[in-house]
Amino acid sequence: MRAIPVPIGWSSRPKALCVVALLACNTTSAPANDSTADLAIGGLAFARSADISVESQELTITPDQVSIRYVFLNQGTAPATVTMAFQLPEIDLSEADNFAIPADDPANFVAFQTKVDGKAVSFKVNQRAVLGEKDVSASIRSAGLPLLLIGAQQGRIAELPKEARNRLAGEGLLIPAGTDVKGGQLYSASWTVKTSATRQQTFAAGQPVLVEHRYRASVGMSFDTVLRKGLRDNAAMGQEVKRYRTTYCVGDDLLRGLDRIAGDAEENTAGMRERRISYIFATGANALAPVKDFRLVVDKGRPERLVSFCFDNVKKITPTTFEVRMKDFTPGRDLKILLIGKAD
Repeated sequence: MRAIPVPIGWSSRPKALCVVALLACNTTSAPANDSTADLAIGGLAFARSADISVESQELTITPDQVSIRYVFLNQGTAPATVTMAFQLPEIDLSEADNFAIPADDPANFVAFQTKVDGKAVSFKVNQRAVLGEKDVSASIRSAGLPLLLIGAQQGRIAELPKEARNRLAGEGLLIPAGTDVKGGQLYSASWTVKTSATRQQTFAAGQPVLVEHRYRASVGMSFDTVLRKGLRDNAAMGQEVKRYRTTYCVGDDLLRGLDRIAGDAEENTAGMRERRISYIFATGANALAPVKDFRLVVDKGRPERLVSFCFDNVKKITPTTFEVRMKDFTPGRDLKILLIGKAD
């Protein structure tokens, strides 16, 4: 895949995207306090069988949802059973507040759903907690905590008996995080959670199988964008602007359009916001490629938003949606989408 700019009106993250508000930062920093980073999520993966082909894949990405429709065909003479896996992003709980986690379910935090031939099917959620290389799942569960402390679950640490809290802190699983209004010590989790959803799928010989899955999009957000003229003309922003232009294939047309909307003031007087969505294309042994018939649809949600991403053969099909079609598609890089517009 060749990275090309997508013109404005169509408009096209290191692992942790460094978001700039009014100050420059380096690409390994955590996001600023007024920003959240998107979680890079992908599609299905499984150890490929030589007999199973990917007849088609339709990937649709909106600010609310990601959906993928695959049609597989077992071209062999016998049924083939494989373990399909949907890998969710690893969550480092010491940094969890910096990321856009779309659902409060501590097991299925992207609200993943899957269907086979139009019927909803079950899947097994595999989840474990690690501290460094050590699996600490049993220790956390024995204290009565879920492995993934997000949303309403975050208050569970303060509810622990003192003995359990002290034990977890002694094991390095809890770290000091300030004090409460009475001066009592508060703690936050320090482990990383790894999650995947898996199921066994049997492909009958010669029969096409439609596999669909969808999940809520993780949308990183900043209450400004470094691409505004009032910021990008600052020499201190040069490297960050360059990184944006490379990562999202930002072209001059998009910048001119942004300037018309936002002006050239240093302050964000137009109330611009930036949103980011990442999609991981599996590569190597687990890549579902080549795809005989590939279709990508990106919907920016609002006609007035600017959007930029790297892909060939982009076609505008509605005021908000853009389409890519390819034959015998093999991904060459992950998909990173940048959306810029005024606050909703």
